[in-house]
Amino acid sequence: MSTQAQTKQHVMNTYARKPITLVEGKGAIVFDDQGKRYVDFSSGIGVNALGYCDPDWSAAVAKQSQLLQHTSNLYYTQPMAQVAQMLCQRTNYSKAFFGNSGAEANEGAIKLARKYSFDRYGKEANRYKILTLVDSFHGRTITTLAATGQDVFHQSFDPFTEGFDYVEVNNLEALKAKMDASVCAVMIEFVQGEGGIHLLNPDYVEALFELCTAQDVLVIADEVQTGIGRTGTLLASEHYHVQPDITTLAKGLGGGLPIGAILCTEKLANVFQPGDHATTFGGNPVVCAGAKVVLEKLNDALLEAVQQKEKVIRQQLTNLPSVKKIDGIGLMLGIQLTDKKATDVIDQCLEQGLIVLSAKEKIRLLPPLTITDTELNEGLAILAKVLMSQPKE
Repeated sequence: MSTQAQTKQHVMNTYARKPITLVEGKGAIVFDDQGKRYVDFSSGIGVNALGYCDPDWSAAVAKQSQLLQHTSNLYYTQPMAQVAQMLCQRTNYSKAFFGNSGAEANEGAIKLARKYSFDRYGKEANRYKILTLVDSFHGRTITTLAATGQDVFHQSFDPFTEGFDYVEVNNLEALKAKMDASVCAVMIEFVQGEGGIHLLNPDYVEALFELCTAQDVLVIADEVQTGIGRTGTLLASEHYHVQPDITTLAKGLGGGLPIGAILCTEKLANVFQPGDHATTFGGNPVVCAGAKVVLEKLNDALLEAVQQKEKVIRQQLTNLPSVKKIDGIGLMLGIQLTDKKATDVIDQCLEQGLIVLSAKEKIRLLPPLTITDTELNEGLAILAKVLMSQPKE
């Protein structure tokens, strides 16, 4: 029985999988079980920050797996402590909490924000509501689906967790209208990923932070996709010259293994006490050994290279007839199309040996941060060819 047949028979049908079975990769290149070669502009939806099987990352993970693969959080481990220190020192945050995914990090951030208000203002204040933005995406658990500002996700799983409301992106007046005494936090993505690669306006962000500070409303930044160098800075918040009270991370931090992280300022450093929050696998030694390598390699030179590669992509694609506009920043880009469907472009690229993603009606590009110039140009040539091709009859 083939891998695809095994999967269809034994794995729940929750993904519209493409009919290829990937087996081996290096850098931005991956091969299927038929030996076909692909340039990967998806990096596992932003996870493989260093590409496939970076030698230093692989060696660190393998070495740690032979020393201590897991222990509970009832004890201390070196890799977790080291990654927490690296994150806090590079971001100017005070404390970190480690989980296993972006959804879990966002769940923890929601709990942290609500407990801060509970501790400070008391239960009787009823200060629990979290405002999020229309077209946001914060995860697939019941609570993070409730936090997600897209009606399409608010189906079939009722009742959803209460305490969320949504405001239009970049609309300050709409935000002000909903900032009543029940609000404890506002949750944002600086660049909406699943929502269609929408950037927040700098003036809006500045006003949002001023408004929240004045009312002691916390700002939670979901940087699950934008964080860890994806936009050309370690955190996307750096582009806006702000520091949210809480930032969540996942995807690229692990370099290919599951991890999530919550970072908080000194103001929130002691809100969680023993028993308030926990997870079995959070801060796993093997995962953190890989995360340490990711952070070590994410230096100024690599971040500058990410910004330069964005320029290359824009130079080669912007003036193509099928390209209406390129949104996004760094290596998190969304291509608006004039006369083609994103689904068709994705399938045609796959046929030609290129893996790309979609974000609603756009083509989404999330190549590895370490993609070489040769790999990037090869992939762009395939994408340009597909975008300039005539529609199939």
